[in-house]
Parts: sequence; C-alpha cells; structure tokens
Amino acid sequence: MKIVVLVKQVPDTWGDRTLNSANGRLDRSAAEAVIDEINERALEVALRHRDANKGTEVVALSMGPVRTGESLRKALAMGADSAVHVLDDALAGADAVSTARSLAAALAQTGFDLVIAGNASTDGRGGVVPTMVAELLSLPALSNMNSLTIDGSVVRGERETDFGTATVHAATPAVVSVTERMPEGRFPNFKGIISAKRKPVVTLTLQQLRLADAGGQSIVTATTKRPVRAAGQKVVDDGTAADALVAFLATERLI
Repeated sequence: MKIVVLVKQVPDTWGDRTLNSANGRLDRSAAEAVIDEINERALEVALRHRDANKGTEVVALSMGPVRTGESLRKALAMGADSAVHVLDDALAGADAVSTARSLAAALAQTGFDLVIAGNASTDGRGGVVPTMVAELLSLPALSNMNSLTIDGSVVRGERETDFGTATVHAATPAVVSVTERMPEGRFPNFKGIISAKRKPVVTLTLQQLRLADAGGQSIVTATTKRPVRAAGQKVVDDGTAADALVAFLATERLI
C-alpha cells in the first residue's frame, strides 16, 4: 500500500503572527516555520501502519516555497520513505481552492492508495482542503476522524457528530483527515536525521502538473486587528458567589 501524507509548513504557534499590510496575507517570513502539528499526527498514523505492515510505502507531499523543503526533510527524518514538493512562484498566496488543485494534480501524478491529512491547519483553520482534494479526484472522503483502522482495502474509523459518535468506512483509494485525537508524531532520532539526507525528494512545478492558472483567486479586501482582551470579572465568595456566577453565565447566554 502506498500512503501519501499531506504536510503543511506553518508559522510556529509559539511565535508572533503578523499580517502583511500590503496584501492582507499572513507574513510567513516573520516567524519560524515548522510542520503543522496536526500533520505530524497524520504522518504518525501512516508510519504506525507501515511499521505493522511490510510493503507499505509512506510519501510526504507538500506545497509551498523553498523553505518548505525543511519540513519535508523532517517528515523524512520521522520515517517517511520519500517526499514530493510542489514548488512554483505562481503559487504564492494560494487559497484553499488553488492549494487543493495543486495537491490533487500532484497526487494524480505520484499515485497512491490512501491519502491522510490533518483536518485543519493552525494558520488558516479552513478545514476544507482534504475534502476538496477528494472531490477533485472523485474519491470518498472520511473527514475529522478521531480513530482510523486500515484493513486491507478498507479504511474505517470514528468521528464526533452533533448526535454522538459515527462509525464510517470507505474502500481505497480514499482521502482521510484526522483530528488531534490521533497519537502525537514521533521525534526523529539520529539515524532518521542522517538517513533523511539520502531519501529522494521530487520537486514538481505547475508546468509539470499541467496547471496553468493554479494561483490564488481570493482577494483580501480589508483586515482588522484583534481587539484588546478585556479584563475578566472577579467573583469573591462572600456567600453570594453562586448567584453571581449564575448571573454572569446568563448574561453571556451560556445557560
């Protein structure tokens, strides 16, 4: 089985994030770039399956600027067998649709049996790219999975709904997005870091993917700063704390 894991490089959540005032986009050069933590969990799912099933191949796929290669090398150090990097200046500022189109084209060219991705990136929180990729490839999509089992040519797992827990399954090939309920990604060991330098990384351009107009179509018209966080309300227990808490929750329409 060939499993392709979608990997996204994002600004470190522990650092400050700023917007470019000229175009309204996130200024990615102003912060340290890392693999999105949710994608590390997606990669861990694939690696655990490979560890238990000989003959499984794990490929890391990402779209982004040159320094995205650093994140792909980490994915290789974690255990991925190879990587694919969609790299083209025309993709600067790519939105969800153009990202999905580029990834889908790369997947079609690379080949796969299963695609695993995080359910939503920490820099955008759109949560739509995995499903868009599935639609573009005419494949079933299992989204927001809290658990996942790969059994031959069938993938199944559970996800939360407004009414409880749903168990879903699909035949491969399929696209799966996972949540933070999945295990944390493993740390690269010294052997993995050294071997990552020898593992193949294929670079694909829009021309090679036969995509002429894959650039972002969304335009940011305005941005506003996040309002300053107001001071909280302190409740002193003088015998009326319960009433004060109930009144506060009622005012905020939380009860």
